[in-house]
Amino acid sequence: MKRLIAGCIATLGWVFAAQAGEVSVAVAANFTAPMQKIAPLFEAETGHKAVLAFGSTGRFYAQIKNGAPFDVLLAADDDTPAKLEREGQGVAGTRFTYAIGKLVLWSKQPGLVDDKGDVLKTGKFDKLALADPRLAPYGLAAIETLTRLGLLDSLKPKFVQGENIAQTWQFVATGNAPLGFVALSQVQADGKLKEGSAWVVPAALHTPIRQDALLLTRAKDNPAAAALLQYLRGDKARGIIRAYGYEY
Repeated sequence: MKRLIAGCIATLGWVFAAQAGEVSVAVAANFTAPMQKIAPLFEAETGHKAVLAFGSTGRFYAQIKNGAPFDVLLAADDDTPAKLEREGQGVAGTRFTYAIGKLVLWSKQPGLVDDKGDVLKTGKFDKLALADPRLAPYGLAAIETLTRLGLLDSLKPKFVQGENIAQTWQFVATGNAPLGFVALSQVQADGKLKEGSAWVVPAALHTPIRQDALLLTRAKDNPAAAALLQYLRGDKARGIIRAYGYEY
């Protein structure tokens, strides 16, 4: 009997392994931390492995257009996935909003950033970090915010631009810039600020940062890719997403 049970377990394990697949995911830099938590849970529950690449949405768009072997795009906006779908690079009907991001003005220094963002008006800092608005939606949201506050022209000379939001965060975290516009997900965990001081930018000051997922055309018959998109809609993934300050 023990041999029979062991044989059945081995057979089930072989079937599970045979059905398991791999999905290559282009992940917007702001979603790095939550996706690094979601991926191992996804693999443990489905057997599928998610291979992650992190970067700017604009850069991923160019790479996908040039044939980069990604199966799923988790963008930092909703425009890029929609554009790829229109251009035949994405599977129609698979696009959905997996998170709504929040922009935050952050400093590693406690007390530097007040809860209303008035530090921007004082100009008592030499550098202000933000992501390249041509490539990163969070950078564009930062520009929109400064424009609506009437501070864009006066603060432009102090800009230090990162290619993506991850590099922008590094500028501030290392002290190369005393403060900067980053994603709330980069400085918050379990609903609390990890360190420093921050002002969560009111949503009314910029276009909503709707972050859409898209199944790319090359993966239309990849069950691992479809499974990941389904998993992102589930309660476990959404709990992680919410803990990092996103809405959905």
